[in-house]
Amino acid sequence: MKSVSQSGTCRKRRGFITMELALTLPILGLMLLALLQFSMLFYARSQVVEASRAGARAASLPGTTADDIETIVRSVLSPGLQDGLQVDCQLAETPGDVVAVGVSVPMTVAAPDLLWVIGISLADQNLYSETRMIRE
Repeated sequence: MKSVSQSGTCRKRRGFITMELALTLPILGLMLLALLQFSMLFYARSQVVEASRAGARAASLPGTTADDIETIVRSVLSPGLQDGLQVDCQLAETPGDVVAVGVSVPMTVAAPDLLWVIGISLADQNLYSETRMIRE
């Protein structure tokens, strides 16, 4: 029987570690990019939802105009999310009717498009939230 020395085992093993690192590092990098992108999108989504709620609260009050609602929505959103912002208002005249405020922001404004390399692109995608309330 042949015995393998300790130094021979270490030399053979060193190549495996390099190969394992070369195979797993790109996957780990993609996972980190995805985590960064999606966490930024979730944070922006929470701002869009809060902006639509604030707009709907204002729309439920008497005497509020669409310009007032857009001003309130813009005050809730951070300045970076206001590029490409669209606010849709459905106002009501009589108390008890339903008012609706929809807020839409392009995803490319909310987060960098980091995963386009693997085919997941944010182009032409929007973060959208709509809130309905009853007019007072």
